[in-house]
Amino acid sequence: MNRIKAFLYVMLAVGFFSACNKDDGAKPEPPRDSAVQYAADIAAIEEFLEKHYIEVINNPGFQNDMDVVIEEIPEGGTQTPIKDHPDLTFRMVTLNDVEYKIYYIKLREGVAENPSPTNVDAVLASYRGTLLNGSQFDYMDIPSTMLRLDNVIRGWSEIFPQFKTGNYTTNGDGTVSFTDFGAGVMFIPSGLGYFNLFQPGIPPYSPLVFSFKLYEIERIDHDNDGIPSYLEDINGDGYLTIEDDTDGDGIPDYRDVDDDGDFRLTRDEIKDAEGNIIPYADIPDCGGNTTDPERLRKHLDPDCN
Repeated sequence: MNRIKAFLYVMLAVGFFSACNKDDGAKPEPPRDSAVQYAADIAAIEEFLEKHYIEVINNPGFQNDMDVVIEEIPEGGTQTPIKDHPDLTFRMVTLNDVEYKIYYIKLREGVAENPSPTNVDAVLASYRGTLLNGSQFDYMDIPSTMLRLDNVIRGWSEIFPQFKTGNYTTNGDGTVSFTDFGAGVMFIPSGLGYFNLFQPGIPPYSPLVFSFKLYEIERIDHDNDGIPSYLEDINGDGYLTIEDDTDGDGIPDYRDVDDDGDFRLTRDEIKDAEGNIIPYADIPDCGGNTTDPERLRKHLDPDCN
């Protein structure tokens, strides 16, 4: 079972994991104060970045392209620490009143013209997960299943939207080869990982390190209103959150079957005279205009019924 399943999944499954490991007597620890734990996590992560270096395999067209090796700098070593890597950056995330910093390395963004996933899309990705001590707890080299970013740990859904997909070709034997894909490494505080939950190979309150490659994405229509969720990103920041809530009812548009709160289903508002769903690009405003890029599409206009 993949270890990157999100809090929602893990909470549902925690009874299963406990039942399967009764012999070890492991039980979830009482939650620690999130801010206090984050302070400890970020200190440990930054020490890790200072004492370790990274090597990247550049082997275009082969499975190990953009594989990474992270090692501790030996005493007297001259390797460049990760903290000084030119592509190391970070993203700030607020959760439960705690402001988290997620460090990540953008080894390769992906093809510039290709899309990025939002935080609620699904991704096809290979990855390797380790603890700060180097212990590997998860590995997926050749993925075959899309992973929904709204069903994985928060750290994943925050960082994957910073990358793009690459190109692929189908080989004569039916296999697929990927090139120019997005690739990186993320360093996740436990509050954006599993926090106090037990996972095989992951002690509670463990910061996590993931190297990954983004091969493909899948768009999802969460509320089945005929509009893919990524097109309901009202502020256009690539993240679907409560801020993307047209009618202010506390439900973001991608989860709201009536986006403008006019008591008419969005799905019905975007149908043509024959009852067919109108593609998003062609949804008119209340006056029928379909060409003005700044128009207020009728399903977002509460005065348009």
